[in-house]
Amino acid sequence: MTTLTPAPPKRRPGSESLIPGTRSRTFWVYLIPGLALLTLVIIVPLVWNVYLTFTSYRGIRPPEWIGLENWEKLAGDATFWTSFANSIAMILAMVVVPTLLGLVLAAVLFDLVGRKFGGKLASFFRATYYLPQILPAVIAAIVIGWILRPQDGALNTILESVGLGGLAHNWLGSPDTALVSLMVILVWVQIGYPVVIFMAALQRVDPELYEAAELDGANWFQRFQAITVSIIRPEIFVVVLTGTIAALKVFGPVYTLTRGGPGDSTIVPAYYAYSEFFQSQQVGYGATIATALTIVIAIVSVVFIIVQRRLEKQEEAR
Repeated sequence: MTTLTPAPPKRRPGSESLIPGTRSRTFWVYLIPGLALLTLVIIVPLVWNVYLTFTSYRGIRPPEWIGLENWEKLAGDATFWTSFANSIAMILAMVVVPTLLGLVLAAVLFDLVGRKFGGKLASFFRATYYLPQILPAVIAAIVIGWILRPQDGALNTILESVGLGGLAHNWLGSPDTALVSLMVILVWVQIGYPVVIFMAALQRVDPELYEAAELDGANWFQRFQAITVSIIRPEIFVVVLTGTIAALKVFGPVYTLTRGGPGDSTIVPAYYAYSEFFQSQQVGYGATIATALTIVIAIVSVVFIIVQRRLEKQEEAR
């Protein structure tokens, strides 16, 4: 007796899905909420902000079209260029120093502490370094303000108690130390991020590589240079790129600690745009500063991605 196998149902045209394992192309419906939020939260404000750069607008009367006057003013604005010069200091404090220290600390915790004292101690130190990252900016600023307060701050009190009262200083209120003090604070806040990323990346490194290199007579620095840095290079690019973007648009620590002062010694583009928006009520000019900052961040991101891809192709070609 022959058993007849029913024929599979015919698929209607257009019912194939672009997603493997599904049979419908209606998945795009699920993208609508995200696209709507992207449009309302990102695209529309961005277009409106760019439009305001060509207007004189104080937030009350309708914007008045003035063409390129805001951009011409920006090109000759000494405060704007000072803010970008300070952004270089922010990059040093939030990218260069934390990345280098994070590499060393992650390698030490993974290769030395983890192997000799166990993973729990290494995880404890990793969490300790990362703690400033999860503190709200306002809370961290209050704590730092207590430490650096000129009259009875903890730092000056400690200096006086050990006989170094001559070094006591108004650290955030003096133009010659405000920027350096802010940079030190940002290093403390930022250093946990690369430590966590690099230690996670080191989990994919075969421990036998370290053991083999150690048997061959390689010291810790040689193992760090030949194994650690070369294997986690993609994560280094990620940390440098995201850290650079964060440094260029840093706002919270400057707002809560120095308000860009004293003078313009700690002003940065994001705070300068904020002050033009809400303090001077020059909305059009503030939008111009914000747009210029966005353009710089976009250019930096594209350059980083191009350099990373070229280096990856060079590694693959070897």
